[in-house]
Amino acid sequence: MLASPWKFSKHGQSGIEVSELLPRVASCIDDLCVIRSMVADNINHTGAALQMCTGEQAFSRPSLGSWLTYGLGTENQNLPGFVVISPAAVFQGAQLWASSFLPSAYQGTLVRDLKNPMANLRDPSANSDRQRTKLDALRRLNDLHKRDRVNDSQLDARIASFELAFRMQREAPEAFDLSRESAATHQLYGTDNPATELFGKQCLMARRLVERGVRFVQLFDAPMNNAWDHHSGLSAQLPKRCAAVDQPIAALLTDLKGRGLLDDTLVLWGGEFGRTPTAEGKDGREHHPFGFTMWMAGGGVRGGLVHGATDDFGWHAVQDKVHVHDLHATILRVMGFDHERFTYRHGGRDYRLTDVYGHVVHDILS
Repeated sequence: MLASPWKFSKHGQSGIEVSELLPRVASCIDDLCVIRSMVADNINHTGAALQMCTGEQAFSRPSLGSWLTYGLGTENQNLPGFVVISPAAVFQGAQLWASSFLPSAYQGTLVRDLKNPMANLRDPSANSDRQRTKLDALRRLNDLHKRDRVNDSQLDARIASFELAFRMQREAPEAFDLSRESAATHQLYGTDNPATELFGKQCLMARRLVERGVRFVQLFDAPMNNAWDHHSGLSAQLPKRCAAVDQPIAALLTDLKGRGLLDDTLVLWGGEFGRTPTAEGKDGREHHPFGFTMWMAGGGVRGGLVHGATDDFGWHAVQDKVHVHDLHATILRVMGFDHERFTYRHGGRDYRLTDVYGHVVHDILS
């Protein structure tokens, strides 16, 4: 067994225990619903990350963000409905935000470079009237091209992307421009500190997008290979990773709450699985999908709540288990969907995010 080298203490009116590595998050604990009984089915990154993001471990399935954008649409026709912010590559890449058999328009839009989030956002001719005329001519040609062809969602998505790109040239540069934020806001998110700058900018960009009606924003904290995958070097690396995200996470929650956005914005934090309560080598932990922790905040979930528990060793979830399918069913419920009725017809049968599984965790809903 490998006990935690760091102290845990109770915080907030709820008295929920939080590690000393996350003091800023601890200050927001009364807004968090901590799920300590998460369960997944795969012990490897590839299958586990796919299941967490798409509900399926092996085959191509639409991502959670694609399902929600398909169901809810977008509140801003001049920005993508689903944005993924990941300055570094992640294990599965585009599979984690792909639309699969849903129409291609619902796949995530990847932002890799925070300084230049999307290529060609500015029209080099600086003549919007001429560009509008070109696009109108292009649409007429595309309509002729489609006339004798079967319905093709990829073709439709490509045609629609031209129009979206034109509208984005007007609004997206402002939406992604973090320099428009005040010095106090940058200080809040820690973008002025090298340790927190990267994830701070991701969280601040997420807030700006949510504020402008982007429906689903997904952040990956992966500034280096295996950033949270501490098979060794745990005592030195985990404090660095926690220090990099602690302030930005708390800032995002505080900022959303201060702007009145937290009530209808659901924030979810976690990985594809947890880590073992036993040591790997002398200073590491292995993958552990049998009982781990995630938390949610805002969006209709109860804050200041701990749901579920593991056994005394922290190995198995033994009380109020929440499987990944249950988590997805609950997220859909918060967003207004019955996960058993929210389906898409493909290949001769109705598919859903939770396949034939999943139960809504009603106890965590406010």
